[in-house]
Amino acid sequence: MRTIIAGLLLLFSAPVFAEPNIIVRAIQMPAWLQRGEITQPLSIGKELKDGDKLITGTGARILLQAADGSAIKLGENADLTLSNLAQLREGKSLFSALLEVAKGAFRFTTGIVARLRPREVTVRVAGATVGIRGTDVWGKVGGKTSIATMEKAMGKSLPDADKDAKMEFDVVCLIEGKISVAHGKEAPFVMDQPQTFYVMRKDAAPFPVTGLATEQLTKWAAETEIAAGQGASRSGGKWNVLLITSHNKNNAMAGLGELRTAGYDARIRRLQDRRYQVRITHLSSRSEAEALARKLTGKYGITAPTVGR
Repeated sequence: MRTIIAGLLLLFSAPVFAEPNIIVRAIQMPAWLQRGEITQPLSIGKELKDGDKLITGTGARILLQAADGSAIKLGENADLTLSNLAQLREGKSLFSALLEVAKGAFRFTTGIVARLRPREVTVRVAGATVGIRGTDVWGKVGGKTSIATMEKAMGKSLPDADKDAKMEFDVVCLIEGKISVAHGKEAPFVMDQPQTFYVMRKDAAPFPVTGLATEQLTKWAAETEIAAGQGASRSGGKWNVLLITSHNKNNAMAGLGELRTAGYDARIRRLQDRRYQVRITHLSSRSEAEALARKLTGKYGITAPTVGR
């Protein structure tokens, strides 16, 4: 009996991770996962590991869920590498991660309930290192906008500036909460005022932290959101897009290969009548499936796709 009780106590005292460190919840394709020397389309439900690189194409979006309940979002033409993933430190529960954003827009959002969980997340954005404990932060690497637009976002004029000129910049925007920022050789500082942002310019000193106009925040936030009707796949989605159906296996495989190379998580299966079918799964509704079908019609050998469950 004592042995049984001791075993039960050991079981309950051992750390149990019900959730993976980071998992893929939604994808607006095209998107790829680069793991080591292998590059493949990113798929729903994929558990991500240290060293994984996520890449998005034009018009793409990705939604990830971290073990602490936080959401990590990527916009189009983005590049994110994950490392230092863990859920335990010195025997205590602590979600940690290093997110290196090489280009594109990202957002890290912690919900109200998730804020109670301990975390230590660092985001590297170009030349800045951002420390996150529990917050809502948006950023972008490799942005380009006009001086006039930047002045409108900041709510003030820039001296001796050509209003029509385009400016290359990297930005960190605090929507809510608190973050620490270290940029280059500058002393680290804290951002704790909601709806403020920090702009780092190429070959010039960064702008001081300033307030961000609501109109501009709305535009930037949309760059990482998956809008309805764009043909996104989601966890739990039960609709399929049937792209290619053929008795010729080679033709079906050729189409499959083109789709997967292009960043679409297509799969192939053999039907009972010996035809081969290439499809994409996990669409959340008929309208989302139809949107993806329209998007792919006329590409990769796809002529008349259909949708179904």
